[in-house]
Amino acid sequence: MTQTEVDRYRDKLLALARRIAADVSDLSNEALRRTDGEASGNLSNTPLHLADLGTDTFEQEVSLSLLENQDQTLEAIKAAVDRIEKGTFGRCSGCHKEIPRERLQAVPFTAFCIECARSNETAGLGLGDPDVS
Repeated sequence: MTQTEVDRYRDKLLALARRIAADVSDLSNEALRRTDGEASGNLSNTPLHLADLGTDTFEQEVSLSLLENQDQTLEAIKAAVDRIEKGTFGRCSGCHKEIPRERLQAVPFTAFCIECARSNETAGLGLGDPDVS
């Protein structure tokens, strides 16, 4: 991989990190809002209906889940930038083969080729990429 390509990936990773950091800020505000009548727009702290409280709780749980996913992605981006600095970016952390350009274009923060990511996921190691099912 040429230095120009590596620089492009670094720029792409840093831009993605900035975008996600802004999203995390919004999600944090959403997740930390109150789950009572005030959150539903009621003037009192008692919801009009138990379903309102249930909806508020569900929405907060979804926001917290999204926030956790975004945090994991930011950690993966940081690790990818670290790999760029170490000169190992673009090589699979599992088999050490070159990661195909198409995969890096789709998931620039990946540490694994698709085969190793699937193997890690199947083995339950939690080392697969967030995008691999």
